[in-house]
Amino acid sequence: MKALAYNKRAGFDYTLIEKYEAGLILSGQEVKSIKTGHLSLKGSFVTIKGEELFLTNAFIPPYPFAGQLKNYIPDQARKLLVKKSEIRKLIGKVRTEGLTLVPIQVYTRKRLIKLQFALARGKKKFDKRENIKKRDSKRRAQKALKSF
Repeated sequence: MKALAYNKRAGFDYTLIEKYEAGLILSGQEVKSIKTGHLSLKGSFVTIKGEELFLTNAFIPPYPFAGQLKNYIPDQARKLLVKKSEIRKLIGKVRTEGLTLVPIQVYTRKRLIKLQFALARGKKKFDKRENIKKRDSKRRAQKALKSF
């Protein structure tokens, strides 16, 4: 399982509740571009349209050696492959509890490209400050232990 892209802001901006895995519907040149490491999940999110899930705002630039591609949109919505029962469960939780679906990382499993996303709740500003304080105190403690 080789990680190809991470969404670093996901853990900072959201409290991750449950993690899920989904396949992506991609074109051939998008697969090559992703496998060479050209993918950005910054600012991306998972949307629900009808009874389908889509990865929105993920930026996949065109593969440089693919030649001219007409009408290619790098940040178009890409369909996620998830079981119907999981989709129904996710739709229920998103609509009733006010949760969000946030992409965490894209990786390969065997020869397939998978997306890991999470059911998440947005953090308030004071929660973020608390996490920063904890991280700083851990760093100070590690630094103090190293000096001995």
